Amino acid sequence: MVDDFDELTRRHRRELHVHCYRMLASYDEAEDAVQETFLRAWRSRDSFDGSDARRAWLYRIATNVCLDTLRSRRSVPRLTSFAEVPWLQPYPDVLLDEVPQMLSPQEAPEDAAIRRETISLAFLAALQVLPPRQRAALIARDVLGWPATETADALGTSVAAANSALQRARTTMQQHLPQRRSDWSATEPTAEEMALVERFIDAHERCDPQAAMAIAASDLRITMPPYPYLFEGRESIEPLLARALGTGTWRLLPVRANRMPAAASYLLSPGDTVYRAFKFDVIRIEAGRIAEITTFGPKLFPDFGLEPTLG
Repeated sequence: MVDDFDELTRRHRRELHVHCYRMLASYDEAEDAVQETFLRAWRSRDSFDGSDARRAWLYRIATNVCLDTLRSRRSVPRLTSFAEVPWLQPYPDVLLDEVPQMLSPQEAPEDAAIRRETISLAFLAALQVLPPRQRAALIARDVLGWPATETADALGTSVAAANSALQRARTTMQQHLPQRRSDWSATEPTAEEMALVERFIDAHERCDPQAAMAIAASDLRITMPPYPYLFEGRESIEPLLARALGTGTWRLLPVRANRMPAAASYLLSPGDTVYRAFKFDVIRIEAGRIAEITTFGPKLFPDFGLEPTLG
């Protein structure tokens, strides 16, 4: 039984982590939720008959673990920027690539698009406005593709109540996601967009704020969860960037987070001998310009497969 359970946890750990991450928007809290999910599953293992529904059984447990977590967290009454979601964290694409296809071995293109879009930072932040049960209903129906009966069973409610929660959630999401899908949907970057990221990296490594601003949109926005900082427009951001680039020497590595291009920054401070992990910049590109940068601290460098220092 122990070996079977170990295999069960190994097989489904990553996809359950992504599910909890969608619910919570926090990589660290998702890790805690997965651990609690498997603890509850082990304790209730005698109630499981070992059928092919074991994956759905684990998802139901994970969903309720997340609902318990959300009951103690304040909601986001209105979303205007990521600065209002201090628990927001990035998710490494190298780990997203480990998630098995959710619906079938022959995943349709529209299913792949849903998986990309619903892991974007904008979608995750908008989810944080939803009450917990509405959030769970939306993810179950529109991301996982569960039928109404299975969703209701997972939430411990009636089909009518689950459907009502879903409709309210869809309406709220429409109100809090940008009208243009390109402003929030995570898509595969084009060659031109990857070249823009390389220019972003080059400008930072040369400590050239003018070059960095030359590839930015006029209404560029920068947020830095968990800090409540919001910077908008090139006039306010260029002095900020100049100060940051003047703190030392930088080396940046291209990475991917939440199916978006990103750069991992290492800083060599004056008097130091190594470059130390400093931050992630997750980049949204629109119309050939950098439209938004979401900056995160270095805590998750190991999860991105990155070293804490560079020589």
